[in-house]
Amino acid sequence: MRDFEYLAPSTLVEALQLLSQAAGQARLLAGGTDLLVRMKDGTVNPGQIIDLRQVAELRGIREEGGMIWIGAMTRHSEVASSPLIQAKAPLFSEACRLIGSWQIRNLGTLAGNLVNASPAADSVPPLFTLDAEVILANHRGERTVPVALFAEGPGRTCLGKDELLTSIRFQPLPETAVSFFLRAGQRRALAISKTSLAFTGILDDRHSTWKEVRIALGAVAPTVIRAHRAETYLVGKPLSRKALEEAAAIVSEEAKPIADVRSTIEYRRLVTGNLLIQGLWPLMKED
Repeated sequence: MRDFEYLAPSTLVEALQLLSQAAGQARLLAGGTDLLVRMKDGTVNPGQIIDLRQVAELRGIREEGGMIWIGAMTRHSEVASSPLIQAKAPLFSEACRLIGSWQIRNLGTLAGNLVNASPAADSVPPLFTLDAEVILANHRGERTVPVALFAEGPGRTCLGKDELLTSIRFQPLPETAVSFFLRAGQRRALAISKTSLAFTGILDDRHSTWKEVRIALGAVAPTVIRAHRAETYLVGKPLSRKALEEAAAIVSEEAKPIADVRSTIEYRRLVTGNLLIQGLWPLMKED
């Protein structure tokens, strides 16, 4: 590991000032679960490290103005165990509970998972179905970006060199919402997802027909994607096995995975559709 200058601001204003002065030569340290590995293997060699762990403004989970607000430095374990998230966005809690090991969850942060821009990041598909937005800031001000537009490809985001992600926010799900997050990996834990699926849906007053559906897919495209065709198909459809199986087939078609050392294209497509069936099968009625 090469020498670097270590900076530890205690306020957001101080952090943004340091970032603006760094002229693109600094890297932000959140949990460090990715950055430190890359520094040790030499793939990343920053001249400065700006450690955000002392910036209290970037942590916390709360409900304000009808929105759920989560600070960027909030750890995965905090999201997973939050009573507010469990009640208002349970699939997000489920996803964060599946990330890495308990050691990783106690270090890794929500912002780190987003900024890393991995299409297999488990925390991201639920945020797509929650229509979440991220708040980005620099020393001149801040801007709001839909989470669906934040990642531009593997390892690439719309984040400017002098910007940092400060928070994530989304509207809570209604109590009657149906939601889940499922994934498939080489093992039950400590494995990168081969494919994942997040679902949120609202049923009509008779609980028999879908009024609103959002489906997000992970690890099957250069970024997390929405399965828009499957969503459109399900809206207005009854809770029937026939409709579910057809929607699953559409999901499989919308998935655009690659073949790599972890899986094949055919497997990822088939399993992605099957995740939808697995999550919704208990609700289905006989045709």
